[in-house]
Amino acid sequence: VLLAAAVCTKAGKAIVSRQFVEMTRTRIEGLLAAFPKLMNTGKQHTFVETESVRYVYQPMEKLYMVLITTKNSNILEDLETLRLFSRVIPEYCRALEENEISEHCFDLIFAFDEIVALGYRENVNLAQIRTFTEMDSHEEKVFRAVRETQEREAKAEMRRKAKELQQARRDAERQGKKAPGFGGFGSSAVSGGTTAAMITETIIETEKPKVAPAPARPSGPSKALKLGAKGKEVDNFVDKLKLEGENIMTSVGKRTTEAAKVLAPPVNMESVHMKIEEKISLTCGRDGGLQNMELHGMIMLHISDEKFARIRLHVENEDKRGVQLQTHPNVDKKLFTTESQIGLKNPEKSFPINSDVGVLKWRLQTTEESFIPLTINCWPSESGNSCDVNIEYELQEESLELNDVIITIPLPSGVGAPVIGEIDGEYRHDSRRNLLEWCLPVIDAKNKSGSLEFSIAGQPSDFFPVQVSFISKKNYCNIQVTKVTQVDGNSPVRFSTETTFLVDKYEIL
Repeated sequence: VLLAAAVCTKAGKAIVSRQFVEMTRTRIEGLLAAFPKLMNTGKQHTFVETESVRYVYQPMEKLYMVLITTKNSNILEDLETLRLFSRVIPEYCRALEENEISEHCFDLIFAFDEIVALGYRENVNLAQIRTFTEMDSHEEKVFRAVRETQEREAKAEMRRKAKELQQARRDAERQGKKAPGFGGFGSSAVSGGTTAAMITETIIETEKPKVAPAPARPSGPSKALKLGAKGKEVDNFVDKLKLEGENIMTSVGKRTTEAAKVLAPPVNMESVHMKIEEKISLTCGRDGGLQNMELHGMIMLHISDEKFARIRLHVENEDKRGVQLQTHPNVDKKLFTTESQIGLKNPEKSFPINSDVGVLKWRLQTTEESFIPLTINCWPSESGNSCDVNIEYELQEESLELNDVIITIPLPSGVGAPVIGEIDGEYRHDSRRNLLEWCLPVIDAKNKSGSLEFSIAGQPSDFFPVQVSFISKKNYCNIQVTKVTQVDGNSPVRFSTETTFLVDKYEIL
């Protein structure tokens, strides 16, 4: 019977210990403290016995992996179990050091429990232990799928309700009645039909609007918004706020990339604010060659003050790569083509207030290798039973500044942690997902290239696909808004700009 499994220092201090039978803390600490004194130096045995127990151990740098068994236990089985215990530890710990073991102690204990139950060895291997400890649940996946479906239905219901509100306003204006104060789009200079049309286009333009109600006024009774309430109750709450004259702000749907959270919105948001966002999707071959690169960009206009609703944006386009530009249907295309200005077809109309409206979008699709912003060269070479992997990056587009760059290299499972040779930047080894993440805070013209070398058991094909993620405050296509002027009088208007360049997909296959 296996009594306990422990990782201890050479002095016999227990770091992690898991008992599989009823034992007191004093008893296990006493057994481990006596263990180093029992070992005879110079002998090749990996076990030592006392009158009551047997220690089966394996040295691991400055530590020992120790199994405490009864004297009548099968030593061959115990040695096999010891080997499995020793292979589990590098799966969860990057280094075989005391603080690293302590940090991952619960992960190790859960894994130990998969190997031994009630003192007897379970018939499991390393891959099965990893699967069991991850606790992947089919029921959880089903629950998440149901919840996502409910969220999609709620959003569809919200869009339907928004259309009903538009229709109600349109009908009220046709009959000459005062339209109910829905807020968010109001402009006294806009006629009824055109306003309704602009509202419709705005709702369609903002892909996934989320209603963010302003806090209710203190006067009068107010109902709290209940978690898990039906969509109809939410709509009623929003309707009441609108009827009270509150402005309901709609925001654009959440960005797909996690890195987008890093860029905080500018502090000085002016009454006229523009978001210039680009997303890149790129696929390269491991032996070189660009399979496909597609880039989508858009300028979103947000006006928060009604007196700046009739404006024109002066766009400067210095792109020389052949980007295809497309303006919003309500924007004067001739004005944009001849004078590079974005304005409405009818100068008397106003842009919507308190809403993000896409006014210009562009697209670039190419297989030209010189257009790749950041090249990645991954070169694995076999060396005996292991693989030496050299990977390097080089910034081709020197005007860019890429922040929070993470280059993710897949690793073969069940072979432990990689041995890092040379590295520019930092790395993280995710033993659960079998990934090596190479982290670089900034890549720019001053830090345009770097390399990483490591070795690990595996085949060259195990290290693909390599994936890259980053975020930048400079856009790839040099399209900027240089000036904003009013339609009447051509006087300049203060504005603010928020530029983001994100990764949708960036793979080396």
